[in-house]
Amino acid sequence: MNFTQAMIIAVVEGLTEYLPISSTGHIILTSWLMGINQDAFVKDYTVMVQFGAILAVLVLFWKRFLLNFRIYPTVFIAFLPAAIIGLAVKKHIDILLGNVWVVAIAFLVGGIFLVLTDHWLKGHKVTIPRIEEAPKMAALKVGFFQCLAFIPGMSRSASTIWGGLFAGMGLVTATEFSFFLGVPTLTGATFLKVIKVIHEISPEQWKILFWGNLVSFVVGMAAIRSFVRLIERFGLKYFGYYRVVLGAVVLAILAMGHNIEFL
Repeated sequence: MNFTQAMIIAVVEGLTEYLPISSTGHIILTSWLMGINQDAFVKDYTVMVQFGAILAVLVLFWKRFLLNFRIYPTVFIAFLPAAIIGLAVKKHIDILLGNVWVVAIAFLVGGIFLVLTDHWLKGHKVTIPRIEEAPKMAALKVGFFQCLAFIPGMSRSASTIWGGLFAGMGLVTATEFSFFLGVPTLTGATFLKVIKVIHEISPEQWKILFWGNLVSFVVGMAAIRSFVRLIERFGLKYFGYYRVVLGAVVLAILAMGHNIEFL
């Protein structure tokens, strides 16, 4: 993976991390299209470049999130299921990451559910207008929904938004909560990866990581701002249509015998 390829992956990470379209699936497809060779640093980079996307949330919502201590218990409770279950099923998740068919089907199924969600929202009754008012059980429901993202291609963002809606939040509130919940979830994954490989990273690779995270930070800020405006105006259905088309294309490519490899 050269510097240009690394920056393109950073753009994809920043653009897709908080959209309900699966950053993991898009990074896999982007890497395949660019013919990136598999090696340890490429795998580590795709995790550690998430730090820029984390910073995007902290900067955009520094007052709403960082300085709002009332939200912290709710976010912590919602974080627990993924943290506990994720450690327990990590080996099984790694096996799924090696199956591109799973990603393609998750794209397709998740897309259908996004379209159906828009129709369901017409009769949706909002019982939790603000995150601060979310009961502990509602936060826990969102946390268990986030575990759907263990299926590569399903999307952490989509899963947590569904969880928020199911718990009684409005679409914008559920989306905002998805942003906030991404901070401890992605931070935990990034931190564990850094601790594991910090002594193996060369000075040149640190340079790539710095610029990659800067790119994902800038692109992530733009993506988050745009996403909120888009769902307020159009809902989730167009993201669903996109996922259905992309999933169908990937399935067609696989059916024709082409091999799409994961990082």
